[in-house]
Amino acid sequence: MSLEALLAPRSVAIIGASDNADKIGGRPIRYLQEFGFTGRILPVNPGRETVQGLPAYPSIADLPEVPDAAIIAVAGQTAVEAIEACAAKGVKAAVIMASGFGETGPEGKAEEARLRKLANAAGMRLVGPNSQGLANFGTGAILSFSTMFIEAQPQDGPVACISQSGAMSVVPYGLLRERGIGVRHVHATGNDCDVTVSELAAAVIQDPDVKLLLLYLETLTDPEHLARAAAIGRERGVPIIALKSGRSQDGQRAAASHTGAIATADRVVDAFLEKHGIWRADGVLDLVQAAELYLQGWKPAGRNLAVISNSGATCVLAADAADRAGLPLAQLAEQTEADLRSILPSFASARNPIDITAALLTDSGLFSRVLPVVGADPAVDMFLIGIPVSGRGYDYPRFASDTADFLKQSGKPVVLAAPQPKVRAAFTELGVPAFETEDEAVAALAQFAAHHELLAASRGGALSRPALATAEKAVEETAFLDEHRSLSMLEAEGLTGVERRLCQTADEAVAFLNAADSPLVLKACSAALPHKSEYGLVRLRLSDAAAVETAFSEIKAGVEDLGHAFEGVLAARMTSGERELVVGGRIDPVFGPVVMLGDGGILVEAMPDTALLLPPFDEADVRRALAGLRIAPLFEGVRGKPPLDAAAVARAAQAVGAVLAAGEGRVRSIDVNPLLVSAEGAVALDALVEVAQGE
Repeated sequence: MSLEALLAPRSVAIIGASDNADKIGGRPIRYLQEFGFTGRILPVNPGRETVQGLPAYPSIADLPEVPDAAIIAVAGQTAVEAIEACAAKGVKAAVIMASGFGETGPEGKAEEARLRKLANAAGMRLVGPNSQGLANFGTGAILSFSTMFIEAQPQDGPVACISQSGAMSVVPYGLLRERGIGVRHVHATGNDCDVTVSELAAAVIQDPDVKLLLLYLETLTDPEHLARAAAIGRERGVPIIALKSGRSQDGQRAAASHTGAIATADRVVDAFLEKHGIWRADGVLDLVQAAELYLQGWKPAGRNLAVISNSGATCVLAADAADRAGLPLAQLAEQTEADLRSILPSFASARNPIDITAALLTDSGLFSRVLPVVGADPAVDMFLIGIPVSGRGYDYPRFASDTADFLKQSGKPVVLAAPQPKVRAAFTELGVPAFETEDEAVAALAQFAAHHELLAASRGGALSRPALATAEKAVEETAFLDEHRSLSMLEAEGLTGVERRLCQTADEAVAFLNAADSPLVLKACSAALPHKSEYGLVRLRLSDAAAVETAFSEIKAGVEDLGHAFEGVLAARMTSGERELVVGGRIDPVFGPVVMLGDGGILVEAMPDTALLLPPFDEADVRRALAGLRIAPLFEGVRGKPPLDAAAVARAAQAVGAVLAAGEGRVRSIDVNPLLVSAEGAVALDALVEVAQGE
C-alpha cells in the first residue's frame, strides 16, 4: 500500500490542534505553515473556532473534506476514539503521537493490534503510537512536533533519516545540519504498530533526490521491507547506513548446540545487513561521519591512500591512523616520486606520506602541482590532505581552490584534515569534505571504502519465507535425531560424512573393522544422548576385534545404565585431517535459516572464530566469510602446508542451509562438529540435528 498520504499529503487534519505553537498539537501546524506545505491544514479542536489563524472544526466528522493524513495529538482513550473516527471518515493515514500503548506491555500491544486491524480494514495506515512524527522538507509535509526543527534551521537536501526513536531521527539531522548538509526526510515511527521503519525506508529510498539513507533501529521485525529497500538502494546507487541498538543477546532460548550459543540475535542482524549491503554503524558518529563522501558519488577503486601534508608529524600520525583502519599507504611508482622531487624542495619527502614541508608558506601553488602528479599514479585510490597549521601568511583559499579543482578532475575521494575552522570552511564551501583531525578523516575514508566493498559483494536475495512462517509458530518442544540420522539427512544435500555403520551387535562392529581396514571410533547412537562424550560413551582408536567387542559391550551397558533404550552403536572409520571446523545452522524467528561456520574444536564457544551467512549463498560468499576469520591464512597455505579446501567447506555449509530450507522450519538447528578439513576435502565426523517435536 502506498505511503504517499504520509509523505506528500494534499491535506492534513490535526486532532488536538493547539493555538500554542510550542505544544505537541501546535507544532505541526506551525511547521506546515512555515516550511512550505501547500495543501490544506484542518485543525480539529471542539473548544476553538480558529487555531493559529486557521478555521478549526469540532470533530473529525465535521471536516469539510476527507484529509489524506491525520495527526493524532491527543492522549489515552481520546486518541483511540480519534483513530476510530479517522477510519470511519476514510482518512488514508494517521500519525499517532500518543504514548501508553505497546511500550506498556501485552495489553497495550493487544490494543495496537486491534487498532491496526480496524484501520487497515478501512484502508488506513498508522504510524506510531508513541511517534514524534514524520517530516518531508521536499513537500513541506511536516507531521512532527520535534523541537530540533526550531533549533537547527531545516534545509532540503539529499539525506533521509528514519528512526523508531524520535530523538534518534533528529540527532543525525542536527549533526548534518551543523555541517551544512541538507536533509529531506526526518521520520520517527515510534512503536511500529503498522508502518515500520523498514517499510518507510523502502518508500523513501525511491525519492529521486535522496542520495543517502540513515536508519536507527531498536528492533528489526520487518526484514522483508528492509531487504527491498536495500535492493532499490543498490539499483539507484543510494547507500544505507543503519545504527541498530541492543547488541546484547535477546534472551531467546538457544538450541542445545554450538550454533545456538554462537548465532545470537545480534550476530544474525549483522549477517542480514551485510548480505544486503547495509553498513552497520557502531554509534551516532559512524552514522554521519562519512556523509560528505557518500554524497560526492565517488566509486573508490580500492583502499590505497596517499597522504600529503605540510607537517611531518601529521604525515606520521595519518599513516598510523591509516594502518589502524586498514588503509594501506599507496606505493608510488618510481616515476611519480621522481616527478615529485622535481617539484618539491630538496629537504621534502617525495615518498608516501608526502611531506611538502613549510615551503607551502612561500609557494602557494604546491598543491596545484603535487596533486595531479600523485593523482596520475594508478596505485593511489584516495587522498588525505593534512594542514595542521595555516592562516595568516598562508593562501589557504588557494589551497582549497586547487584541491577542489583536482577533486573534480580526478574523480577520486579527497578529504582534508585541518583543526582550524576557517581553513576547513574554505574547503567545505568548495565541496571538499573536511575533518578536524586526521583520525576522523581516515575513519570516514575507511568506512566509505569498506561500505563500497560490501555493496560490490552484496547480492541481496529474498528471505526463506516457508521456514520463516513455520518458525513464527514458536515451536517450543524439540528433539534431536541420533548422529547417524543427522549425518544421513545432511549427506542427502551434499555433505560428505565419515564412513560409518550403525551396528546392533558386536559382531557387526567387528565386521566393519575388517572391511574398513582402519582403526575405528565407537559411539552410542541414541537420540536421547546427543552429547555422547559427556557420558563416557565414545571409544577411540580401536584396531582389533577384542578392543571393538569390549568397547561395544561397555557402551551398550552405559546406555542402559542411564535408563535409555539401546538403539545401536555407531562404528566409524578413524579419519585424519589438518583442522577441525564447525558448521551449523538454526532457524531464526525473524530471518529464517542462518548458517554458521568457523574454527571448531572444544573451545568453539569460549573462543569463537565464526561467521554467519543467510541462505541462499554460494561458494564465493563462503570464501568471503572464511577470509574474515582469524584462521583465514590456513585457506591460503601456511608454513609450506597446502591450503585447506575452502570449496569443500562451502559444500558443507550449503548442505546445512539446504536442510534448513527444505525442512520448512521443522528442522530447528544443526551442528556439524567437527568438520575435519584438509587440502583434499572436508569430512563431517559428527552431526546433531534438532527438529520440532513429533517430526
